[in-house]
Amino acid sequence: MSDVPTTIANGRLTYEGAQELAPRADTPRQVLQEELGGVLRLAEGNVLDLQDVDYEVREDETMIINMGPQHPSTHGVLRLMLELQGENILRSKPVVGYLHTGMEKTAEELMYIQGSTNVTRMDYLSPFFNELAYCLAVERLLGVEVPPRATWIRTLLCELNRVSSHLVSIATMGTELGATTVMIVGFRERELILAFFEKVTGLRMNHNYFRPGGVAADLPDGWRDDVRAICDTLDRRLDQYNTLVAQQPLFHQRLAGVGAITTEQAIALGCSGPILRSTGVPADLRRDQPYLAYDDLEFDVIVGSEGDCWDRFLIRLNEIRESIHIARQILDLVPAGDFRVQDRKVTPPPRSRIDESMEALIHHFKLFTEGFRVPEGETYVAIESPRGELGCYLVSEGSNKPYRLHIRAPSFTNLQALPPMLRGGLIADAVPVIASIDPVMGDVDR
Repeated sequence: MSDVPTTIANGRLTYEGAQELAPRADTPRQVLQEELGGVLRLAEGNVLDLQDVDYEVREDETMIINMGPQHPSTHGVLRLMLELQGENILRSKPVVGYLHTGMEKTAEELMYIQGSTNVTRMDYLSPFFNELAYCLAVERLLGVEVPPRATWIRTLLCELNRVSSHLVSIATMGTELGATTVMIVGFRERELILAFFEKVTGLRMNHNYFRPGGVAADLPDGWRDDVRAICDTLDRRLDQYNTLVAQQPLFHQRLAGVGAITTEQAIALGCSGPILRSTGVPADLRRDQPYLAYDDLEFDVIVGSEGDCWDRFLIRLNEIRESIHIARQILDLVPAGDFRVQDRKVTPPPRSRIDESMEALIHHFKLFTEGFRVPEGETYVAIESPRGELGCYLVSEGSNKPYRLHIRAPSFTNLQALPPMLRGGLIADAVPVIASIDPVMGDVDR
């Protein structure tokens, strides 16, 4: 029993080691200061005098409680430890690790051609972005130039996926605040997009559609009419959202001024996406480091000013409009041509050729049994997902499998902002603050 932490020995069953929020009396002042978020970063040469910061709170006036992980408002498997004084949050600590799937380690045992099937399941609300970051990294090491049609197809599907992801964020935020109608209409609009995805890829989620060298199949007949119908419908119904949500005084009161974070805090914590833009920083990788076809498209980067939950909500709502604007432009810009590279050592031959050509059959067989080899090297590719910077760090040793794959997941990084957002707020505000971060726990734990 001596090797077991005393908290377990005394009957505490949820001990998570250093991840847990320790009692105030057992927490060093330096750690306490970091948890409170009093100072995130000091100018070079400055030294923080911990005696200047008052952390004294009587232990009998506070209590530490668990929120989650089995709680729908914590997006399923996020555990929060909150130190409360009455209904006020003094300290908080997110505890993760309840959804570990080992996808990055699994990638080392999968051939490059199998990788998209693996990574698409990380952020399951925006699977196309996972596939895109992975494919761009593989293609950079391969030195492959993707055909223009494939690039435009990827751009279109990513923007529609951004819309569907933001709709889930808005819908779930509504239901977590008691506005159940918002949940219903949000998923109603999302259904239009998922139906189109199913028509294109055969699946509603986890598509495995983006492949190294292009996409798995061409767009189906009538795709322009489908996209135009989606855009027209969303344009019309987003006006309803303004009446139903944005102009609803109770909804505004629950979000405005809640969970505010400064620009300096957001940058120091590595936040990106709507969280960083809500503080007034116009950072968007689509414009700052253009990829795919974004250089040829017109769109605005939506920013806020207060860094609170209301700004983050409005940013996502208006980014839906911008993505619809982008999709309308793409309708007239997708060129004809190949939807994947014609190097048979990277992409499979057409199915119709397999029954006609022995060479095509051999290429198909070798590709799916042995894969293709990627030259030695390492690379990092970053894209703008609905939650922020999604990066793929890939290392190859010249074999048919990655030596190392690491994903810079925006949900994981953005969760660091939770303690400073919650500090000093009410426990009732914890739910909208979590919703405004829009974490996907598959993206956090991977």
